[in-house]
Parts: sequence; C-alpha cells; structure tokens
Amino acid sequence: MTPALLAAEREALRAAGVAAGDRVGWLGLNHPSMLACLAACEEAGVALVPLNWRLSAAELQWISEDAGLRLVRCGPPAGATAPSPAARPARGAADVRVIAYTSGTTGRPKGAMLTAAAVQTNIRHGISLFGLTREDRVLTVLPLFHMGGLAIQTLPALVAGAQVILHPRFDADAFFDAMVQDRPTLSLLVPAVMAALVAHPRWAGADLSCLRAVGAGSSDVPPDLIAAFHAKGVPVQQVYGMTESGPIAIAQSVEEALAHPGSIGFPVGGCEARIAADGEIQLRGPNLFAGYRNDAAATAAAFTEDGWFRTGDAGRQDAEGRFWFTDRLKHLIISGGENIAPAELERVLLSAPGVREAAVVGRPDARWGEVPVAVVVPGEGFDEAAVLRHFEGRLARFKHPRAVVTAASLPRTALGKVQVAALRALVAG
Repeated sequence: MTPALLAAEREALRAAGVAAGDRVGWLGLNHPSMLACLAACEEAGVALVPLNWRLSAAELQWISEDAGLRLVRCGPPAGATAPSPAARPARGAADVRVIAYTSGTTGRPKGAMLTAAAVQTNIRHGISLFGLTREDRVLTVLPLFHMGGLAIQTLPALVAGAQVILHPRFDADAFFDAMVQDRPTLSLLVPAVMAALVAHPRWAGADLSCLRAVGAGSSDVPPDLIAAFHAKGVPVQQVYGMTESGPIAIAQSVEEALAHPGSIGFPVGGCEARIAADGEIQLRGPNLFAGYRNDAAATAAAFTEDGWFRTGDAGRQDAEGRFWFTDRLKHLIISGGENIAPAELERVLLSAPGVREAAVVGRPDARWGEVPVAVVVPGEGFDEAAVLRHFEGRLARFKHPRAVVTAASLPRTALGKVQVAALRALVAG
C-alpha cells in the first residue's frame, strides 16, 4: 500500500460524499488498493464491506442492498459484476469498521458487524500468535474478502511493520516461485491449498526453509497434510475461529503445533472458550462481532443467555486444557475454505423442473475437503443435467452441486426432519 493508493481511496470516498456511518463495498482480486480502501474507511469512520468476487451478480446485489452500500470500489477485474449501490442509508453505528458477510444455515448471507475494537483486538492476537516483527515477510495467497485472509496475518503484519507479499489469488507455481524469490517467513493456508501444494510436482524439491511456520484453518486440517509440512521443517499452527470471532479465537503456538499436531490449541489472550454440555465450542471476548446487520433474531440466537457465542462446532478439551475440534453441529459444507449453506442450494433446487423434494449434503473430496451433492426425489419431467444447469446465474459456481443422487424419499426423523447422517451415507455410496 503506497501513499498514492491511500490518497486515491480518500479522494474516491470524498467525491462520492461518503461520511461517517456509511458502508463502502470493495470488489476484486487481492490488491493493495483494497487495504488502502480499508485504511481510508477507518479514517472516515466508515465500514468496509468486502465482497466475494466469486459470487453471482444476484448474490452480490442482495448483499449490496442488505448492507446499504453508499459506494462500491472495484479492484482489478475478477470476473464478477459490481452491484449497483443502494440509496444512501441513514447514518449510525459509526464504530463498526468491517461488515463481513458469511453463509448461514438459513441460506441467506448474514453481515457480521466487527467494531474497531474487535478488529484491533484481532490484530494484537495475530501479532502475538505469530511473533510478527518488522523483519517478517508475510505471503498472503488467501482472499482478502474473507476475514481469515485479511485479518489473521495480513493486517497484523502491516501494523507490526512487516512486509506483505500479496498475490492476487492462490496459484501453486506462484507460491513456489515466492519461496525462491521473496523468501517469506510466514504464510496462511487452508487445507485445499495445502493439498494442492503437496500434490504439485514441485513439492518434492521445494525449499521451504524460509518459512518459520504456516497458519492453517477454516476447516479441520487432515493429519497427512500437517505431516507433509512438518517433514519439510515447517510447523503448521492451527487457528480456530470464524468471521464472527474476528476471526482468531483459539490457536496453537509453534511449540504446540509441533508437540500436539491436530489440536487447535488454547484460547488467545482475552478470549474465553468453553465446551458446553452438548459438546459445542462456545466463545466470549472482545474479539467477537457486535451482531448481524438487519437480523436481530439471528443475533439473539447466536448467543447463550449468559453471553457466550455459539460456534456451531463440536469439540473437546484434553487433560491439559487444550482444545480439539471434533465435528460441526451446524449443517454447513466447507469446500476449499468457502462456507456453503445447504439451505441456499435447496431453495434453488426446489424451483427446478421435475424436483419434488430435495436436500443437499457434503461429500468428502480429496481436493476440496468436501463438495455439495444434491439428493432429489424426482417428479414429472426430471432431468439431471437440467437440474445442474438450473444453478447457472443463480449461485456462485463453487456452490453448485457436483452431482445429483436420486431417492424414492428423503430420510426423515419421526418429526419430519431430514436426517443429515443418512444423507451423507447415501451420497457416499
């Protein structure tokens, strides 16, 4: 990020009449101008809304309207269509600095509002967790439209005075080239990226000695991927959290990563974590979001009566108090680090010709972790290819079902609820 970029973003906000309390969207591949836009918004008391360029135009338009965007700033083309800004909203909530939209079990994205205090807390967590200093070089390959890519290492690195090597998007060859040319000291990966690197022809001969560690998260990290990086002398520090937690909540130190691979570590400073009676991991602390925009009901449902955030993930603690992730309680599919809400796909499926009933579930996948698969009770005029084509233009391509499995009926409980475990067994077969 250069002074010229920051000046350009300041002028863009001024020219559009953006003022404190407004919301500004940013759409594009990773680029320093996005970080400059965030800085300009911070100065102006404006909330930045990172937009996922992988979404369809219809999805981006819905987020734009829900967020009440005053302006959309665009970076280098990413193949997505910028939404039209909505009418200027009423001002308020000036302390909200980032509104990050995340898929929920209801299927509609929810805007998690992160205050300046939450963002700053997360930055302190990142600096402490990775021991960031001015001498570091952080390679960012994950998308900045996700809080993980933006806030786990990138923002902490900038605040610490470290150099950030920003790739437009993940590319395995560019990653290996960076190991030779830039010699980064840290990077943040997700399991799908780790798997792509380990399977790449350049992996065997790659020199990763410049890396003192990599962070990893977004979904459960397979032990074989951890072992592959450890075999090259690179500790894999697992980071547990989600958009609503800033995202860093529970994490491993380098020592923990080497001594207890597979665990997610201990709560970071100032954040509390507990295992509820039903096995759910619950969080509390200054890093948590301030609620979902325009959704008081979802905000209330996200917290217990005594103020703990319900993560929707199951876990356990060992005798020494470290946490281990065991399963997801929320019915979400995580594919390549992206959250996919089955309900969102089911809404589209049920509008397709020849579909009487439908449900969506994740199927394990070697490359992406899991992928969505549709289970359909066919009706008159059913055509599998037509059902898959029905998703074009309605949802982002990464959300499209990879296959359609037909069934005479959906497995349900006595109360009529679809049995997710039975669906998973059905698509696995």
